[in-house]
Amino acid sequence: MRESRQSAPRTKPAVVTSVRRMAQPGAPLVTYVIMALCVIVFAAEALTGQLVGRGSPIVSALLYYPPYTSIEPWRMLTSLFVHGSIIHILFNMYSLFVLGPELERLVGRWRFLALFLLSGFGGSVAVLLSSPGSAVIGASGAIFGLFGAYFVIARHLGGNSRQLIIVIVINLVIGFIVPGIAWQAHVGGLLVGALVAFLLVRTRDRSRRGIQVVSLAGVFVVLIGATFAGVQLIGA
Repeated sequence: MRESRQSAPRTKPAVVTSVRRMAQPGAPLVTYVIMALCVIVFAAEALTGQLVGRGSPIVSALLYYPPYTSIEPWRMLTSLFVHGSIIHILFNMYSLFVLGPELERLVGRWRFLALFLLSGFGGSVAVLLSSPGSAVIGASGAIFGLFGAYFVIARHLGGNSRQLIIVIVINLVIGFIVPGIAWQAHVGGLLVGALVAFLLVRTRDRSRRGIQVVSLAGVFVVLIGATFAGVQLIGA
């Protein structure tokens, strides 16, 4: 029995195997990390016994409120990982789970991360410019950026994007109709996500990687410039 145990193949714990699979080149690691961060933050909200309607200190520390922009600009991104209810986080995480892995496979991990963060940033800038008195939370702006990116890439590859257009329109209409939803973040994220995807498609060749980096940096600089303009406009 001792000899048979020694000669038997060694099996690794399931957790180790899962982590190694996630680290493989084709695995959507960034998507899963973003989802994990959102779930961890929401769990922390729940563990404190306080969610949005009851003055959560976590939500208060991470939400984006335009008048805070000049002194706490990081809120424009930290707000992406905060959610106000089970339905809110479930909808966003389901959308990320559906769109994220495919987009991450198509564009690569670091480009996907740039797409997500720039789209979320664009959503916050849109709120700053059009609704400076609103406090916003949630990854919806970044999610709409993924919608916009998927549409652009699908069109470039010659795919049928009619159903995706219907989904985008329905979600935009819901944002306009249902109170308490920051439709400005949806529109801003959608436009920035589509722009980022357009730049990625146009600079996909290896010979144009330098142009690609400069282009994405340019989008970031434009968003920063719009942020400064918005801060000056509202006097924050």
